[in-house]
Amino acid sequence: MRLISVPTHLEFPVDAFLKDPQTFSVEQDGKYLHWEELRRQPARKEITHEQWWAIVGLARQNIRKILPFADNAGRPFGFGMTDTVQRLVHEVDREASGRIELPEDVTNPAIRDRYIVSSLIEEAFRSSQLEGASTTRHVAKEMIRSKREPRTQSERMILNNFDAMEWVRDHKEDQLTVPLLLELHAIVTKDTLDVPDAGGRFRRADEEIHVVDPQDGDIIHTPPHADLLPRRMQALCEFANSATDTEPFIHPVVRAILIHFWLAYDHPFFDGNGRAARALFYWSMLRQGYWLTEFISISRVIKKARGQYDRAFVFSETDSNDTTYFLLNQLRVLRQAIDELTVYLKKKSQEVRDVEQKLRGRDDLNHRQLAILHHVLRHPDVKITIDGHQTSHRVVYQTARTDLLGLVERGFLEQSKLGKKLYFTPARDIQRKLKPTR
Repeated sequence: MRLISVPTHLEFPVDAFLKDPQTFSVEQDGKYLHWEELRRQPARKEITHEQWWAIVGLARQNIRKILPFADNAGRPFGFGMTDTVQRLVHEVDREASGRIELPEDVTNPAIRDRYIVSSLIEEAFRSSQLEGASTTRHVAKEMIRSKREPRTQSERMILNNFDAMEWVRDHKEDQLTVPLLLELHAIVTKDTLDVPDAGGRFRRADEEIHVVDPQDGDIIHTPPHADLLPRRMQALCEFANSATDTEPFIHPVVRAILIHFWLAYDHPFFDGNGRAARALFYWSMLRQGYWLTEFISISRVIKKARGQYDRAFVFSETDSNDTTYFLLNQLRVLRQAIDELTVYLKKKSQEVRDVEQKLRGRDDLNHRQLAILHHVLRHPDVKITIDGHQTSHRVVYQTARTDLLGLVERGFLEQSKLGKKLYFTPARDIQRKLKPTR
């Protein structure tokens, strides 16, 4: 992706603006256009594209908020709370921190942890793919769930990302510090770097780092000098820890996205900057109460439109350090990730209902066995004992034992022994075994 030259020092067309000021707004038909996009739009009457750009620039300056970090030349970054930004932030607020209409039978506490683990695996896998990891989702799930050691560098990268997401959950109540940031980076990059000692430390002055376009090899970003990193990362931590009552007010979701941008811009590490930046976004969202973030994968959405993600960085850097481009990109990513989660969970909920419907028509199981299967479908972490089943249904010990062993024989339950007591738990693939055939 080539760097884009944005026109500057333009003459402001006062007469055209006064005739129709509403025409020249911050957004054009709901779109926050960069010069690269605006110059391709149909021309406006009486003004050139350059003059149109000058008017748009003035409108954006009027809503610009300055951020506490700057580029290599000392020019500050900023952003604007456009109508689209406010709408998307409101939607994320409503659905990621408050009440969301998701199926209760899917998100009950007994099932919740399984969905969280699945989402952590998905984010770990997709985030690694963004950085070049090459393996299948099935292999990634098998490795993490079975807790086997990774066999390739790609598998190691995925496991590192999974561990980093677990780290995020464990530290979501903590203040971010430079040592914690370095700890996160060490987890993300464990045994994956060409320079073995580069994990858990900032890049050095002799480690020249550039962001390169993977398609043509052109340099599209040169981050700040290594000597500036300790001070800049301390400022990032202070920004990340800021309370919502500080001035100027920055919405918590906006803050989390800007933390992502800031770390990616500074590129403080020899490698693993993108993975660390996305993990830090999750940390900020969870710390600020957006509980649904545990269930979504932003990297999955980013992977589908990687060009838009990269272009949002370039647009932000080439248009007066306006991070609104990146902010809008990530708000849409977040919105799509939430929508995909909603569809997925409703599908899973329907699958449970379909299985339960099928159970009602089975004549090879007695009513006590059917009750057990209904229960374990909604409580997959339950452990059933013969004594407990006996008490619940007021049957003799042998009848209770026969019921449970019958379900084991059919593959619906698994049995284990602790001391002298037998325990029965649902088979991992119980839904597949009970799933109705179409």
